[in-house]
Parts: sequence; C-alpha cells; structure tokens
Amino acid sequence: MKPQEKAIHISCEKDKISDIVLMSGDPLRAKYIAEKFLDNPELVSTIRNMYVYTGTYKGKRITVMGHGMGIPSMCIYAFELFYYYDVKKIIRTGTAGVVDPNLKLRDIILADSAYTESSYAFQYDGTPKIIEYPSSDLNEKIKKVAAEKNTKLINGTLSTNDMFGPYAEVEEFYKRIPPNINPIAEEMEAFGLFYTANKFNREAACIVTIVDSKYVDEIISPEDRERALDNMIVLGLDALVLD
Repeated sequence: MKPQEKAIHISCEKDKISDIVLMSGDPLRAKYIAEKFLDNPELVSTIRNMYVYTGTYKGKRITVMGHGMGIPSMCIYAFELFYYYDVKKIIRTGTAGVVDPNLKLRDIILADSAYTESSYAFQYDGTPKIIEYPSSDLNEKIKKVAAEKNTKLINGTLSTNDMFGPYAEVEEFYKRIPPNINPIAEEMEAFGLFYTANKFNREAACIVTIVDSKYVDEIISPEDRERALDNMIVLGLDALVLD
C-alpha cells in the first residue's frame, strides 16, 4: 500500500487537526456539535461538504468532523486522520436501530465489539475478519464519565451492516450470525473504525443512541432526538479530554 503524499478527502495543514477527534455520520451534526459545545470552533476543511472543525472543549484542543454513512466512508476519513494527521483517538457518536427487543428508544449503547459480514477487512489486508474490538482504555474512560454523570450506559455488540435495516430483509442475515455472537443493535460504521484504528495501533470507540425500533410505534421527534443525542455527545467529548 502506497498512499498519496497528502490526504485527498481532508484539506488542511496537519496542525489544524487535533490528535483527539469526535466523529458523527452527519456533517451537519458535526457542525451542530462544534458550534454548541466547542469554544472558538474553526472550520478547517469542507471537501465534499464533510465539515471538519477544531476548537477547544474544557480547555483542551479537539476536532469534530463528519464521516458519512457506511464502512467505506467512515474508513476513508479514519485512515486519513490516522495516517496523515497522526490522530491518536477517535470516538464515533451515532445512531442505531434495535436488534434486542429489550432495548428502548433513547438508550445509549457503548460498543464492546462490532460484528459484520462486510468484506472490508479482507479487502484491506487479506484478513477474513468478522468481529473487531474498540480500545479498552477508551471504553473505560467513557464508562467512568457515564458513571460520574449518572448516565445509563448499555454495553454490547453492534452489528455493522452494509444496509439500512428498515429498508432490507434482515431476518436471514441475523440467522447467519454465529451463535456465540449476539448483537443488540445495528449501525453501519463501528467495525470499520475499530479495524482501521487497530491496524494503526490507535484508540477508537463507538457510542450510539437508539433512535429506531420495530418493536414500538413511537417515533422520536427531531427536537427529542437532539436532546437524546446531546447526552451521548457529551459522554464522548468528556471521555476524549479525560486524562
């Protein structure tokens, strides 16, 4: 593998990006996070409208950016952050759908592993891997912050899918999952982030908020979704700046 001399999908000087990064799928949510939670946020890259902001949070320099939808988009940005910008830690804060019917809307999940049928790992370096793990140290910091804030945090395996669950026939997919793997929620990026981080020997974690469930009729309003996601976002930010 011989990458380009400079990053293709992020366009700024190396010193414009912090070595700790909070990521969100929607670039407009990254904009929202930067403008609401960071002091003096600076927009440092806008290629393909994937906004990248750097500012300070509780006195520490931090970058917030989008990553798009799916493993390929996530991993383009994760690779460039690790390879070109020497980022040390990434936390993805995102949304997920229910797999375990015991989960409720607005529950916050901390991934302790991610399962996938994606061929990303095999295409990356020939490793036929289907499960990957986050940084245990970073997960412990997230748990510590959650305990301090009295925020309920559910630990479990995420299913990182190539399809958006509500738009697909997922029953056969879940029948194929090995019996020793029991995902509780589904999303589209965590496996790729963990795999890429581990290849670079860097830290990564994923926190998601449940916003979709086929087991209930309730729909979260945009305003309620914002409040629910704010709790998760603050967990991620506080964990990244924790010494």
